[in-house]
Amino acid sequence: MGTIDVVLDPVRGFMLQLGTFLPRLAIAVGLLVAGWLIAKAIRFSVVRALRALNLHVLTERAGIDDFLRQGGSKSDATDLFGWLAYAAVILASLIIASNSLGLAQVTELLGRIVLFLPRLLVALLVVIFGSYFARFIGGAVRGYCKRVQLGDGELLARFAQYGIMTFVVLLAIDHLDIGGGLIQETFLILLAGVVFAVALAFGLGARDRAAQLIERWFPRDRGEP
Repeated sequence: MGTIDVVLDPVRGFMLQLGTFLPRLAIAVGLLVAGWLIAKAIRFSVVRALRALNLHVLTERAGIDDFLRQGGSKSDATDLFGWLAYAAVILASLIIASNSLGLAQVTELLGRIVLFLPRLLVALLVVIFGSYFARFIGGAVRGYCKRVQLGDGELLARFAQYGIMTFVVLLAIDHLDIGGGLIQETFLILLAGVVFAVALAFGLGARDRAAQLIERWFPRDRGEP
């Protein structure tokens, strides 16, 4: 009899643990299903609301949608915001479910991801409005150069637009706080290298062209000797 008890005690313990775990697992699965349904509804609502506010027009004019299409995406930036809302609800339901199962490490990891999503959202907004502003400034420079009949207006407009976009990208990366500033420093080094290479090539191989541009942009008084 004692031998049978020794054999059955682990089985009884396992069955007790299983009986305790199964209701918690059922609750967790129910929470995930409910979270999935709520996430789909919120995603649909967010996309509809943003389109009602004409955010898709802003992102189209800012060039964000065209950039996404070039990357192979069939969705626009408005759908991306809807996906972020969907992901936030799914992650929240995963946190509640894992917490009900007593998975503390998983809950902590998912909590960090959820805290990162608002930063990502703000960074996307910075890029969208910054891109729109950069295009607006580029168009303004282009129009001004055309009105005053200044040559190479397209070149100056692109310089202005890309300069603003560089600042916007650095601002978005700084807000994300990824890599402790390493990405920013690498980006600045690459940008400085590109500028130096262009300046060197322009100075050595296009001195005549540089003189023509300077003469065109800053013409000297023809009456001077």
